Amino acid sequence: MNSTRRQSIPIALTIAGSDSGGGAGIQADLKTFAALGVHGTSAITCITAQTPRGVTGIQPIRPDMVRKQIEAVFTELGPDAVKAGMLFSTDIIRIVAEFFEKKQQLPLIVDPVMVATSGAVLLKPAAIRTLNDRLLPLAALVTPNLDEAQLLVRRQLRTLEDLLDAAEEIYQSFGCAALVKGGHLRLGKDAVDVLFDGKQFTVLKAKRIQGVSTHGTGCTYSAAIAAFLARGEKLTMAVTLAKQFITSAIAQSRRVAGHSVLNPLVGEPHRPCAQ
Repeated sequence: MNSTRRQSIPIALTIAGSDSGGGAGIQADLKTFAALGVHGTSAITCITAQTPRGVTGIQPIRPDMVRKQIEAVFTELGPDAVKAGMLFSTDIIRIVAEFFEKKQQLPLIVDPVMVATSGAVLLKPAAIRTLNDRLLPLAALVTPNLDEAQLLVRRQLRTLEDLLDAAEEIYQSFGCAALVKGGHLRLGKDAVDVLFDGKQFTVLKAKRIQGVSTHGTGCTYSAAIAAFLARGEKLTMAVTLAKQFITSAIAQSRRVAGHSVLNPLVGEPHRPCAQ
């Protein structure tokens, strides 16, 4: 008889859309959770027909079914952290917000998925106000990319100073920490992101990986943050470790049917030395 005690691992929940191509959404999140030693649970908000080249169809799940999925997870698999990605509609955002209004002690990461890398609209315009008014104030962190940050602050962002100002403005507007991802900006040889937690700025830099175009980086990045929070890391450290993780996943990407795909099996990032 094997008397070895089995290790208990933390749990994370992703609330997002399904990507039939496997590179983004629920699929990317669950792969990231598993790679970082976290049990992944899910509530699917939309089914998409997509490939790395683009989205050809979106079918939202009924809002009451989204709620039932979340309730089922919390019944027996209470998560230690939650990531919300593609929510798509006002009704789904409202359902998610109503649930987490009662769970405000739980770290909620909101990846405000509005536009796919391919240009496809993934959040209805009418839903953006509901996201801003109902969900972002409940978040521990919001993780907009450049296009999404520009929608949130309603202006163009072109410089590092613009990213810093945007992160602070998002915090002041919604009361949640902001990670503004500047990977699409050409700021020298680095991919630069800015975190503002309400007290201090953290500028995260990594060498830009040339010649690689990957799908699902935002999903994987925010899922990694949720995984590290589920493991007990503080917010700034969780973001720092996740930045290392996504950089390695891009640098060690693989080719699948002619497409570059992220590689989540890159091992643990190195914890920065204390200053």
